[in-house]
Amino acid sequence: MASVSEAESGATAGMLMADAPSEPGAVLCVGRDRNVCRLSPPEGWLFVSRVHLEFRCGPDGRWTVTWLRGSQAEPSSDVQVVADGASVPMPYGGSWTIPAGGTGEVVIHDRVGARTVNVGFYHEP
Repeated sequence: MASVSEAESGATAGMLMADAPSEPGAVLCVGRDRNVCRLSPPEGWLFVSRVHLEFRCGPDGRWTVTWLRGSQAEPSSDVQVVADGASVPMPYGGSWTIPAGGTGEVVIHDRVGARTVNVGFYHEP
């Protein structure tokens, strides 16, 4: 999985790489809390929660991504899953199962600015 963080101007600010084995119980988190999350945006990007996304491998080896609810009733961002040529909004607190052999990205959009965090994924068949 890769996280590409774009600056407000649209230029790439940085790219981080992380992977996790497809073993039941494996977890990979995305968010501002660098003690918990393996993928984190630049400092000060408050539209991303402390722990925003959780990728979790289930007992069957399938991965699910969940947009974790934060401390606020309304989020500061929108999240979309881009896969198989479609872009689907993810509901706040919602989950999506990555199909085996699936590729795409989960995009966190700042609601008040042009910043995004793009987390690419590939789930081996």
